[in-house]
Amino acid sequence: MVNKDLIYRKIKLISKDLKGLKQISYLSEKEYVANPIWEIQVERHLERIIGRMIDINYHIITEIGDPPPSDYFESFVNLGKLKVLPKEFSQEIASYAGLRNRLVHEYNFLDEKKIYQAMKKLMKDIPKYFQYIEKYIEG
Repeated sequence: MVNKDLIYRKIKLISKDLKGLKQISYLSEKEYVANPIWEIQVERHLERIIGRMIDINYHIITEIGDPPPSDYFESFVNLGKLKVLPKEFSQEIASYAGLRNRLVHEYNFLDEKKIYQAMKKLMKDIPKYFQYIEKYIEG
């Protein structure tokens, strides 16, 4: 059984981080790139937001009775297969798993312009993600 309290707690934490991003999202790309402090803040907010989304994904998937996904990317894709999220949307936002891994493990050089663009995209995608998750858990 899906634990609504757990999911709403994660949503609340994500929303708090979104507020921190909102201020930065008003900056132009040029302003953002000019100050490395913005990049550090955005990277940390993105890491926390995406990590909490993955927590929500895994919780729903395993509580439905499916086995845990093989990786974070699949956690998003599986929500599409399970009709928790629209399939196309789930595949589109699954790329956040790769971003989270790059942020956490510093696999490759992180291009500050790509981080800025990811922040802007995430700001649009999160409200949709919340709507779909809330619709699912409220049935």
